[in-house]
Amino acid sequence: MELDRIERLLEKYLEASTTIAEEKELRAYFSQESVASHLKQYAPMFQYFSVAKEERYTKELPLKKRSINYKWLSIAAMAVMLFGIYFGKEYQEKKEAEFAYNETKKALTLLADNFSRGTEKVAYLNEFENTKQKIYNKN
Repeated sequence: MELDRIERLLEKYLEASTTIAEEKELRAYFSQESVASHLKQYAPMFQYFSVAKEERYTKELPLKKRSINYKWLSIAAMAVMLFGIYFGKEYQEKKEAEFAYNETKKALTLLADNFSRGTEKVAYLNEFENTKQKIYNKN
């Protein structure tokens, strides 16, 4: 009966659905000398877990303390920030001026194209006026 229960617990353990109490029961069963022959393959695993649970790291970890001079670090950070703000603003103003120049250039080019078209139309009107004058002067 106990062997049947251990087999069911082992099956639950392998499916990762056991409780802590059931795992303790399995560790207790596999730590004794009389383990069923078909379950002996699981004994080293549970014995290892029992031993590994008790292990503790006892060595000291060497921790190096770094002395960082935060005063100079903050001064350097402020210098970088001010440098970035000054030249960033200048760069942004330059970009804005360049954008405004390009937009104005486009507008003036469009205006010049329209004026040249208008001049062509005026030339046609002048030709029309000259022809009209020739017809009226003939009579």
